[in-house]
Amino acid sequence: MMRILSGIQPSGILHIGNYFGMMRPAIELQNADDGKAETFYFVADYHALTTIDNPEALKANARTVALDFLACGLDPARGALFMQSDVPQVTELAWILSTVTPKALLERAHSYKDKVARGLSASAGLFTYPVLMAADILIYDSDIVPVGKDQKQHIEMTRDIALKFNDTFGGGLKLPEPFIRTATEVVPGIDGQKMSKSYGNNIDIFGDEKETRKRVMSIVTDSTPVEAPKDPSKSTIFQLYSLFASKNEIADMRERFQKGGTGYGDFKKQLFEKLWEYFAPMRKRREEILADKAYIDNVLARGAKRANEVADVVMKRVRAAVGL
Repeated sequence: MMRILSGIQPSGILHIGNYFGMMRPAIELQNADDGKAETFYFVADYHALTTIDNPEALKANARTVALDFLACGLDPARGALFMQSDVPQVTELAWILSTVTPKALLERAHSYKDKVARGLSASAGLFTYPVLMAADILIYDSDIVPVGKDQKQHIEMTRDIALKFNDTFGGGLKLPEPFIRTATEVVPGIDGQKMSKSYGNNIDIFGDEKETRKRVMSIVTDSTPVEAPKDPSKSTIFQLYSLFASKNEIADMRERFQKGGTGYGDFKKQLFEKLWEYFAPMRKRREEILADKAYIDNVLARGAKRANEVADVVMKRVRAAVGL
């Protein structure tokens, strides 16, 4: 059976960029597999240690990510949802992989350069991040890894590391294939840049109504007068609305943009109503999950059990290959 793997970092409250960029595609992929694939989705709490040094915040964030993923429609009966740290074999594999990973390969990582440029500490953990990511993928004999175009390099590096291991030790690791998500590459934030918690331009999935409305109404716009035509292709409002609305609704807003006579404030109100309506069933499901005190723990325990079963098989193979 084909295995699909994806992970998400618990770096803070999840926003709609996380939802459309990773969560919804993962859920759609799970629902479309017709029982032909096994999905492994993990909360990357080991990775989060490169940016979070508050233990209570890490625990809370990790649990909230699991909660929000389930509320948004992830079906634990169709695959495994688990904490990365509940599969300690992944760190053993990361060390073994690090012994064959060329330093020059890590120096080419876009992610490391970008994060250091944004002010993150240039730690050894941040530098070797791709090795742990490779271990995340290879430990489950993953066939498919859904990624955006901006993350394609991670899969290429994983394949390079696996090939180096296989060349050195005569095989043992399966090479994964990327599944490039094309529908939504970049979700803009309220300032027009890529939505990111670190930029402070996010709209949270499960923010309260007053704060969510405030964030939407603060979307940056140009100074085009109400009566003048406006270019929808350059509007953050229109781009965000297009994520939630039907084809007819999108066409109607486009026409009103181009016609003129409607101000950005009215378009923002329309966006808020559509966004709030879209996540309403998920807010309800989230409350139901929170009311069942044991639900999340049980889901994560079952997911970890399945993940460990597969990881044990792979690590047995790897240890034999290297002589441990």
